[in-house]
Amino acid sequence: MVPRRTDTWVVIAAYNEGRVVADVVAGVAREGWSVVVVDDGSRDDTAVHARQPGVKVLRHAVNLGQGAALQTGIDFAIRQGAKYLVTFDADGQMSTDDIPVLIEALQDADVALGSRFLGSVDGATKKRMVLLKSAVVMSNRLSGLKLTDAHCGLRAFRAEVAPKLRITQDRMAHASEILRKIKSSGVRVVEVPCTIKYTAHSMAKGQGGMQAIRILFDYFFRAA
Repeated sequence: MVPRRTDTWVVIAAYNEGRVVADVVAGVAREGWSVVVVDDGSRDDTAVHARQPGVKVLRHAVNLGQGAALQTGIDFAIRQGAKYLVTFDADGQMSTDDIPVLIEALQDADVALGSRFLGSVDGATKKRMVLLKSAVVMSNRLSGLKLTDAHCGLRAFRAEVAPKLRITQDRMAHASEILRKIKSSGVRVVEVPCTIKYTAHSMAKGQGGMQAIRILFDYFFRAA
């Protein structure tokens, strides 16, 4: 049985994304998904641009970090009766075409993780790709999982497993936390090919392989 799109809530954590968030949110909403945007204490007009018909916008008074913003959105979506949850970045790197593929994968799994290495990566330098793949090797060793991608922010999961994956790492270390909890909880996980497009905007924010390695370090060493 194909789930109704309104039963799936797409959670978008946004921080200082006023330049691009309107297009990202509109793209998700017009596909019929339920959408909640969590403005994580932005200093710009992110919340203003995120407010669109049918889209719920929540706001942290201060910046708490992406992990905290995602958990705020997840908690809200579950209260609204969500059956499936998707985490989606606000910076324009992800494609809405990948969302239904992730949800379809949940018919035989509890968690579906987007993998840019099973799919495609656009706009990344060779150096960035090497760093990203190095992060995958390190992540697999530390988490005990065997994945092709370490920290792709595009994920989907059944609402009933959300308590097992609850995010307690407020900032970027939440990505490693989720992987460890997937392993320790024994939930069924599958990887799904996805498309990630690096843009001048996202790269200016410092996203890339070194960030993924820092995430791993923060979680497995500083947060241990």
